[in-house]
Amino acid sequence: MNALQEISNMMNEADKKAFIQYLSKKNKRKDTANIALFNSLKTDDIKLKKEILEDKKSTDAYHALRKRLYDNMINFMANRSFENDTSEENTILRLIVVSRLFFEHQLIKTAFKCLAKAEETALNLEHFSLLNEIYLTQIQFAHFNLSEPIEKIIGKFKANKKQLEQEEQLNLAYAVLRRELAAIYHEGRIVDFQAFIKNTIETHGISLQQGLTFKSLYQILFIANEYASINNNYSLIEPFVVKSYQFISKKTDLTDRHLYYHIYILYFIANFYFRNGEFTESLHYLNLMFTELQKQSGKYYQRFCQRYFLLLAFNENYMGHPIKAIEIAEKALSSNKKTDPNDSNDIRLMLIVFYIQQDSGRNAVKEMAKLNHTDSWYEKKMGMDWIIKKCLVEILLHAQQENTELALSRIKSFKRRYKKYLLTVNEARVVQYLLFVEQYVMKPEIIQTQKFKAAIEDFIIAAQNGPKDILIMSFLSWLLAKVRRKTVYETTLNLLAAYFPVVKIEKT
Repeated sequence: MNALQEISNMMNEADKKAFIQYLSKKNKRKDTANIALFNSLKTDDIKLKKEILEDKKSTDAYHALRKRLYDNMINFMANRSFENDTSEENTILRLIVVSRLFFEHQLIKTAFKCLAKAEETALNLEHFSLLNEIYLTQIQFAHFNLSEPIEKIIGKFKANKKQLEQEEQLNLAYAVLRRELAAIYHEGRIVDFQAFIKNTIETHGISLQQGLTFKSLYQILFIANEYASINNNYSLIEPFVVKSYQFISKKTDLTDRHLYYHIYILYFIANFYFRNGEFTESLHYLNLMFTELQKQSGKYYQRFCQRYFLLLAFNENYMGHPIKAIEIAEKALSSNKKTDPNDSNDIRLMLIVFYIQQDSGRNAVKEMAKLNHTDSWYEKKMGMDWIIKKCLVEILLHAQQENTELALSRIKSFKRRYKKYLLTVNEARVVQYLLFVEQYVMKPEIIQTQKFKAAIEDFIIAAQNGPKDILIMSFLSWLLAKVRRKTVYETTLNLLAAYFPVVKIEKT
């Protein structure tokens, strides 16, 4: 899809009509073909495009027409976005701009009122960069207001400048860390992420004791959450979670800008408690998250609802309510089709695991068929950790369905593609786990030999002494269920109760 088509697809019908009017006003000649070319984008009329090209009698002229249309589309969308933007940040910008206009026309009192209103809103938003512009403007025109001590304005400017510099350094560190995370997830880059975090924080002079804002707390929790995910150990970030709770519990009457970060923070905290088996605490923060999703006419509902349903279903499943968990996941997939595809992929993979645990192979196969892209595609879109989990789930599904050839084929391709990577990142236990599964698939009766049973039991004990992660236990439970001749779901709940002392399971 070319750039013209991509921008056109962003426009709704009102935007398209307004853009045609915009072009009509700009056109000085009647034979300008930009409107015809734009209309051809709407209908994908290849014949019309060829006619335009033939009328111009020149490939160069046609591409020049496309370039002018592209520039006009960008200018139009920029103006349209600014006109339709009702955010508080945009309101502040407008007040700053109009205050300068009033100063030029000697409307001094009105200009200072505009700046005062902008300052009040920006302080509520903790928007230090806009406050910087407001204070600079107040200082620039301070000679018009001799009753206001200039030292007071300069003092506010310097205090805000310090906070702005702290935010800028955190933004830089956050950008560097996110870029490194992207390389780890999508390119399989090998790195000591703990050391990388430490070096990045030191390089940018960041102190985690500095004053927190919703944005800075979100950034810190995001990195902490990803770090815990990479290490499969969510107990590592407990200090951040405690500090987060202390911070947000004191905040009320959130602005639009705060609400976005607040929802994210609640999600991170709920995820932390879930991954540590503290389901009641996780559900508490999920309830708070759902309340925030209803605010401002559900402005952020579509953005976050799938993440909410993902954690809700996970909690319900491991609390002993599998049917309820499956219903939540199925409804989330059928009712929220316009949300982020990555979030839907997470829910679908979770649902497949639930079906496997309930020995509902037919449903699991049906859902797995919908994850029909290549491993390479999922590596780029979802990350290495996700695709490795997806491949393992697929192998277990084939094994459970007694599709021996398919299971062995997937095991072979998995080892060829990911074994070296897993060994390099010190995840030999995944390789060992796959070896057990392969031995079982090739010779199912081996599961009842004393040697094989003992090897798996020892492997489980070693895993219990390692990093705690509830999702790792879900994989181990499948293998343990075969040894103990129990259902996968029952084995999962029993293993979790032994693995996480805080787990409270309500068996139904």
